[in-house]
Amino acid sequence: MVAFFGSILPDTRAYEGCTSVDVLQNRDDADRVVVVEVWDSHEQYEQYLAWQRDRATSDRLMKALAEPPSIRQFDETDA
Repeated sequence: MVAFFGSILPDTRAYEGCTSVDVLQNRDDADRVVVVEVWDSHEQYEQYLAWQRDRATSDRLMKALAEPPSIRQFDETDA
């Protein structure tokens, strides 16, 4: 998974509206990764997802996963 993300994330990071992308790997279970993405807006993130679907990147990712990803969206706070 880390190699796969390494191959696609340069394009993600260069996509308009992407502020940052970090891939975190579980120390105790290397098969578990978390991808944390920060986007300027939800709309830009949705455009990015559509772009990835058009390129079939999403299909390649889904085939590589043991289970569907859990996608959650958060907003920054002032804390």
